[in-house]
Amino acid sequence: MVKHFVIWKLKDAFTVDQNIDHARKIKRSLEGLKGQIDGLVDIKVQDELLSSSSGTVLLDTTFVDEAALKAYQTNPKHLEVAFFVRSVAQERLSADYEC
Repeated sequence: MVKHFVIWKLKDAFTVDQNIDHARKIKRSLEGLKGQIDGLVDIKVQDELLSSSSGTVLLDTTFVDEAALKAYQTNPKHLEVAFFVRSVAQERLSADYEC
């Protein structure tokens, strides 16, 4: 199994309310991929992080293996969501590991 985490900080150029809406859309869109992409075992998005967090949205995914993660990253359904995320995020950090 492979874990894939991403933390995004949404753009300061948007209002707080706009970023709340963006975070909710990211959550709905990414979690909507569950069951649609081969090798994706689980996907969770946290869009209400504590104020002590340096990011705005957290993605927590599990894949059957590294090949499934790579396939996910180029999957058209994922790329459609990623296009929106890139338009509203100013920073992105990620981490992957085998478990």
